[in-house]
Amino acid sequence: MKNKKLATMELNEAAIKRFSASFAKNPGNRIALNAIAKTGLTDVTLNREVVTGTHNSFSHVLDEWKVTNQKRSGRCWIFAGLNLLRVGMAKKMNLKQFELSQNYSFFWDQFERANYFLANILDTAKLPIDDRVVAFLLERPIEDGGQWNMFVNVVNKYGLAPKQAMPETESSSGTMMMRSIVSYKLREGALKLRTLVAKNASEKSIESARRSILDTVYRVLAIHLGEPPRTFDWQWTDKDKSFHRDGEITPLEFKEKYVDLNLDDYVCLVNDTRKANPYGKTFTVDRLGNVIGGGIVRYLNMQIGQMKKITAKIIEDGEPVWFGCDVGKMLDRKLGLWDSNLFEYDALYSTDFTLDKEQRLYYHATQMTHAMLFTGVDMVDGKPRRFRVENSWGDENDQKGFYTMNSNWFDEYMFEIAAHKRYLTPKMIAALDEKPIVLPPWDPMGALAR
Repeated sequence: MKNKKLATMELNEAAIKRFSASFAKNPGNRIALNAIAKTGLTDVTLNREVVTGTHNSFSHVLDEWKVTNQKRSGRCWIFAGLNLLRVGMAKKMNLKQFELSQNYSFFWDQFERANYFLANILDTAKLPIDDRVVAFLLERPIEDGGQWNMFVNVVNKYGLAPKQAMPETESSSGTMMMRSIVSYKLREGALKLRTLVAKNASEKSIESARRSILDTVYRVLAIHLGEPPRTFDWQWTDKDKSFHRDGEITPLEFKEKYVDLNLDDYVCLVNDTRKANPYGKTFTVDRLGNVIGGGIVRYLNMQIGQMKKITAKIIEDGEPVWFGCDVGKMLDRKLGLWDSNLFEYDALYSTDFTLDKEQRLYYHATQMTHAMLFTGVDMVDGKPRRFRVENSWGDENDQKGFYTMNSNWFDEYMFEIAAHKRYLTPKMIAALDEKPIVLPPWDPMGALAR
């Protein structure tokens, strides 16, 4: 039997005629239809005033290197992290161009992530298969996105390698097929582990099964990505034509020798505008991580103005800034430009777009989708007017892959940065010692890892 209330909402012929008549009533709709039929949406709605009013010049610029390219993968967080580290490493080795192996870090993240998934499966093994947490885990057994703390975990445990020690492969540049195979084997493994738990199998049997699953995952990853080097021969000629040789070195030795940043001193600062998540408090996301025994994903929530001020200060002090944002909103990729008023959708569709940042979070209209690196800022009267961004989408777009972000876009679509503790107030540092508020696994604050 039909629900009477729903029946009154049926789209019948009379209702459709009313909608059609309303559309025809405004001549502008026909013009918009004709324009969109032949031209892309962003070209039709591009705000030329914003474009001509934005310059690609900055009062502080740090970069003098080429951008990298993550290609068809979600490894932006690794690229941004390694791009941050390579700045100091290149200076220390007197190299103008230097690139770390994203594939090396990616391999260990994926293998650790598989282990983390299996641990979560065992931890929830007695819950029903349709429990929301279990369903969430099975929906996403493994991903190639990640968060700042997850990057730190991989670097601290496995070190770093130059790109030539473990170069890109077809599967590291395009991860979809490899990820689908690994996901299948992990789901298959989840069934095996849950069945063993249901049968009250011995811990020895369960552990044997877990190790067998991981053995398969390692094999699949090694076939697709190559096996990570335990040591490599490192020698180079610097930009002054001087030759240097370290000889055989491990990735951890390489990291300890050439990375001067103590990653454990960096904090992930976020702007979560939801009233349920107060400023000045720390948060984490349940079931979000990669390395068992590593640090948890921990956020310190703050107002966007504070985050912007800290970001600008770090750049002024000579260090790039790792950050996460909702990259696709109000972006013209060819121009390499972000501005919150870049496209005039309201004028085209004759409707207002009214959700604010808090409402967009609650109603699933925004989330963290991409990580990049700030490498410049334009300061006017002590305030940042725009930021220069090193992206990891190659050098085909404007400014050879370096983008421009206007300050108003930062306010609306920026979510997090990694900053050294020295930029925090004593009150902020004290908050880091508090027990973090735990957000559910599906919270948008965990989206960058998905």
